[in-house]
Amino acid sequence: MLSTELVPTARLSAADREQVRDLMDAAFTDFSDHDWAHALGGLHSTARVDGVLVAHGALVQRRLLLGGVDGRSLRCGYVEAVAVDPTRCRQGIGSAVMADLEGLAEGYDVLALSSSAAGVPFYEARGWHLWRGPSAVLAPTGWQDTPEEDGAIYVLGGTDLDLDAAIACDWREGDVW
Repeated sequence: MLSTELVPTARLSAADREQVRDLMDAAFTDFSDHDWAHALGGLHSTARVDGVLVAHGALVQRRLLLGGVDGRSLRCGYVEAVAVDPTRCRQGIGSAVMADLEGLAEGYDVLALSSSAAGVPFYEARGWHLWRGPSAVLAPTGWQDTPEEDGAIYVLGGTDLDLDAAIACDWREGDVW
């Protein structure tokens, strides 16, 4: 039987942290320590089948800047580390995890994520929209374009946002988006 639970990082047991990290390594060939660090500090949706952890997703708070350096600051719930045990894909488990995270949208101006090519159909089917404008990061040295991320950023909510505007995320080590 499938069950999901929302839990803050501070209440995620050491065993669950280890299982989630192992799941990330099983699901992705290039999941780094920076990627793992990005998933911590917010809320985690864990999915279990008959008590065994089979999926995970995290929502962490970030700031996005819309429209350039003098633009509008958005309180963003950023989705990180979404994965399903590779032996359990296409069973609705990832949708259950995302439903938990999407249920937190009212606390933010917008939800956002950076999708792999494989994840695009999943997120688009859930109503996420491609950010069409150019992307950047507000780095310690200032505004830096991130053209390698263009076409991979998706948002949910924020219906008044211009999806063609420039958007920047806050700085962090590793992949900034």
